[in-house]
Amino acid sequence: MLTVAGLGLVRQPSVSSAALPVPSTAPISPSAEASPSAEASPSAEASPSAEASPSEEGSPAAEASPSVQAGLSIRASPQIMASPSPSAMESLAGPPGPADLDVMTFNLRYASDTPPNSWAQRRPVMRTLLTTERPDLIGTQEGLPGQLRDIDSDLGPAYGRIGLGRLGGDQGEHVAIFFDRARLTPQQSGNFWLSETPSVPASVSWGTSVTRMVTWVLFVDRRTGRRFYAVNTHLDNHSENARRHGAALIAQRLAAFGRLPIVLTGDYNSPALPSSQVYHLLVGKTGLSDDWLTAPRRGLAYASIHNFQALVPDGERDDWILTTPGVTALAALMNTYRSDSQYPSDHLPVEVRLRLP
Repeated sequence: MLTVAGLGLVRQPSVSSAALPVPSTAPISPSAEASPSAEASPSAEASPSAEASPSEEGSPAAEASPSVQAGLSIRASPQIMASPSPSAMESLAGPPGPADLDVMTFNLRYASDTPPNSWAQRRPVMRTLLTTERPDLIGTQEGLPGQLRDIDSDLGPAYGRIGLGRLGGDQGEHVAIFFDRARLTPQQSGNFWLSETPSVPASVSWGTSVTRMVTWVLFVDRRTGRRFYAVNTHLDNHSENARRHGAALIAQRLAAFGRLPIVLTGDYNSPALPSSQVYHLLVGKTGLSDDWLTAPRRGLAYASIHNFQALVPDGERDDWILTTPGVTALAALMNTYRSDSQYPSDHLPVEVRLRLP
């Protein structure tokens, strides 16, 4: 086993999942170029600043940012910290090829002013991690408006951001998608809520503890000309029923996107195991691939939620990156970066290197 900057590197084979009974969902067809057919939810300009809702973990309310048109942040150029070392992904898999796409899913942990692990303490660590890795695409969860503006500033003008708040406009936590503007150009985007009325902002159903939603973007890769969908979500942490129904709605919407490749990032609050109804619905039933399992080269596995405690080897993996058939996962890792004892979040970011068909 080779260890680089705290990252254990191992080669592991693919693992398949078994079947369990779940709500019926049509399989997703293999990836091929096609026009989009999904209906975008309303994404009008955000309302003026309003108090954000507390997170499901009990975060204090946070002040929302000014209006963001269609969920895309506009910002001035900041000073960016230099990366201190090669990225964890490059240490694992080497420099990316011209067509390779580096993707991250990262539950940011809502911004809190209360130490330990306040946002003021965590922000410099997160800044270093993100500016060192610099993925082409980042699906985030739990970001509050001011926190996302801080990340906008830390990443700099090279990155864009798309996504509304779960309470509508710019209010509440977001499942925002960050992207490298030089690499990816958004063509369409939308948001929908995981409820029986998915076009209604802040709507809830199925016993969910708080409002849950999805942000999606149709991108064109400026380097290859290929188009693909990026889809990002955060399933409920309280209700298995809500997670199951939310996953079924996501699968239904993905099928409506047609035959373009799809990259689904998220915190699913469910283990990546065949015994998980959510995992089986999306992987076993819908036909998405778990890139952690299919990547021929990957880092050591840990519980992806560590709650600022010691990492648990081979623990429960609740943060996944899933892709449609035809997308190739080349490498995958859980980024264990910390500064002294300070982690950037209570989750480990999960990264994959992909090659689109």
